[in-house]
Amino acid sequence: MPIVKKEIEVPNKYGLHARPAMQLVELANSYQSKIEVSNDTLTIDAKSIMSVMRLAAAKGTKLTIVCDGEDAEEAATAMIGLITAGFGEMESPQA
Repeated sequence: MPIVKKEIEVPNKYGLHARPAMQLVELANSYQSKIEVSNDTLTIDAKSIMSVMRLAAAKGTKLTIVCDGEDAEEAATAMIGLITAGFGEMESPQA
């Protein structure tokens, strides 16, 4: 089975608080692959809300996402996409 590893920095102002954590868990649970997220000190199961909340990932925290399974590439791309978009919390530039 393929293993895909990607790194990203949390971009949104308030980091990985409850709402974005739930989005991450819901997305992870939509894939069959095992999905783990790590910061500098902790590796967690991305399919568990309690585990994701333990990351306490503030803005600027570097995360590593490892997906292992048949849909690993698709899962990793989706997870990176969600985080890159700031979980829908990115502020629009003022016109």
